[in-house]
Amino acid sequence: MQIHISANDGVPIYVQIVNQVKYQVASGRLKAGDELPPIRVLAERLIVNPNTVARAYRELESAGLVEKRRTAGTYVSDQGSPLARRERVRILTERVDALIAEARQMDIPKDDLLKLIENRHAVLKPASPEE
Repeated sequence: MQIHISANDGVPIYVQIVNQVKYQVASGRLKAGDELPPIRVLAERLIVNPNTVARAYRELESAGLVEKRRTAGTYVSDQGSPLARRERVRILTERVDALIAEARQMDIPKDDLLKLIENRHAVLKPASPEE
């Protein structure tokens, strides 16, 4: 599990941990049943107070994204899929908003933007019928 902390961006460190774990679950990098690093191990790796990591894990647990197993660690929950979908949609919404803003700055009409998206979607279409 890769987590990068920025002490200078104004976002509390525990929130950065929560957001990055949510993103990794939403992107499929972390799957149901995957174990998160123990609190002390992650705290040492990130060079933060263990209470900060514990708070992030509590937030993730209350959101239903992870579950603590007595004496066995913290694991990505099977219940994470609805949250994972919401998180994926949130991430894509931010990117679509940025794309629309950029297209407007470049005076690209909505119809041209939609055609571009459809063309790119067709080009990048997976070979399998999983869509």
